[in-house]
Amino acid sequence: MPPPVQPARPVFVNLGPRSYLVQVGRDLLKTLGGEVNKKMPDRLKCAVVTDSNVRPLYADKVLESLRAAGKDPHLVTVPAGEASKSLIQSETVLGEMARAGIDRKSFLVALGGGVIGDLGGFCAAIYQRGIPYVQVPTTVLSQVDSSVGGKTGVNLPDAKNMVGCFHQPAHVIADIDTLSSLPTREWNEGFAEIIKHACIRDASMFEAIQSLAEGKGDLVALIRRNISIKAAIVEADEYETIGTRALLNFGHTLGHAIEAAAGYGRLLHGEAISLGLRAAAWLSVQASDLTAEHYDRIVALLKLCDLPTRLPDDLDTEEIMRIARMDKKFENGRIRFVLLRKPGEAYVSKDVIEGHLKQALDELRK
Repeated sequence: MPPPVQPARPVFVNLGPRSYLVQVGRDLLKTLGGEVNKKMPDRLKCAVVTDSNVRPLYADKVLESLRAAGKDPHLVTVPAGEASKSLIQSETVLGEMARAGIDRKSFLVALGGGVIGDLGGFCAAIYQRGIPYVQVPTTVLSQVDSSVGGKTGVNLPDAKNMVGCFHQPAHVIADIDTLSSLPTREWNEGFAEIIKHACIRDASMFEAIQSLAEGKGDLVALIRRNISIKAAIVEADEYETIGTRALLNFGHTLGHAIEAAAGYGRLLHGEAISLGLRAAAWLSVQASDLTAEHYDRIVALLKLCDLPTRLPDDLDTEEIMRIARMDKKFENGRIRFVLLRKPGEAYVSKDVIEGHLKQALDELRK
């Protein structure tokens, strides 16, 4: 007999009237229709937004589950890759939704990784001034980070996540079985966000990450642990107004700039964030209380997860800085930059200036 299916143990994201559950477990795609009916029994028509890589793997199972629950899904497929996270592609998705008769009483399902979650959520937020959506993340990165918290948006050619809005999902289903189809690079990139969570909130997770990287440990438990960290931070500061949620930007200021400077697609998001994490950890040694030993531990963990820690030689420092200046956190030549006092204890510093960032980029070349 096959082993029993592990039941989903949901994480509750408590945001008052915008609260929702994040279900984590195995063999969950088939439950999507039933879960949607619990939350939105009267909404029948929906758009299922996915990409060209995920569609042949999981779209049929999702469509079947929705139809079995009495829903009327319309599949919208975009090209796989970061380039689809754009205003041009959002217009294409919105146009298909309109032609399919999606209306204000409909909903959207975002089936895929972080690009699809951000793009689908953004389209749901702005279509007819907002319709509900369900996140069905299929990558490590999207399950532990981008599917939770309601940040939706698209990129401009030179600036990551520059156009977007807050729009919380109605439900999230993180089916761990979908991770089995990930290419090695996409599996590895998700661990950049996991390491980030350990750095800012839970240093004891370093051991769990190392165990999993060495082929041991409980993946479901690690994914759920990260979702719980993200949920707690979002609950404390949903709209990033008091500074708590800004801690999630650890490693992202330079990481986003490096990703854009390289050209979207050359470095995966998590790979660029890995470089940003090393830079932010190094600055935490120079400008805060992080010890050199803790810095070395973070870099070693990135390497253990096969994430890059050295900046490609052909990426120009001035180009990275030009892009970084467009970051939403840059103000009058200074930036609200997240540093570590020690692993698990992060804070937002206003003392980081451009010169510090250039020094960190120089360090990344070593």
